[in-house]
Amino acid sequence: MLRTTNLSIILTAFIQPENLGQTAKVAKKHPFAQSQYDFLQPLRQWLDNLEVQNRKLAHFIAKLIPAQCPFERDIILFGRIVAHIPPMCKLNPLYDQFVGLRFRALCYLVDQCGEDIQSYC
Repeated sequence: MLRTTNLSIILTAFIQPENLGQTAKVAKKHPFAQSQYDFLQPLRQWLDNLEVQNRKLAHFIAKLIPAQCPFERDIILFGRIVAHIPPMCKLNPLYDQFVGLRFRALCYLVDQCGEDIQSYC
């Protein structure tokens, strides 16, 4: 309870019920619950640990992985945007690993090879 000069205010949002801890322990597992094993984790680790140490490989990766999603579009009709198709690349479960790999390849080309990467951006 919080006392002010004129009113008493009860803050029930901050008061936890006594049996809250017990109900959390008793919670039943859903029979169709998702598996805790991530099947893509080994592939994610392999992509994250992949080091780019070859100029040809770095060029290949930079050309293969696009800088921005090629599926994102604005549908324009009579000069007005009618619809927008959002980027679908972020639905890819390996999106972050591919972007990181492309970044490492571009960094290798700049730092080790001294190349200009303007054409890849």
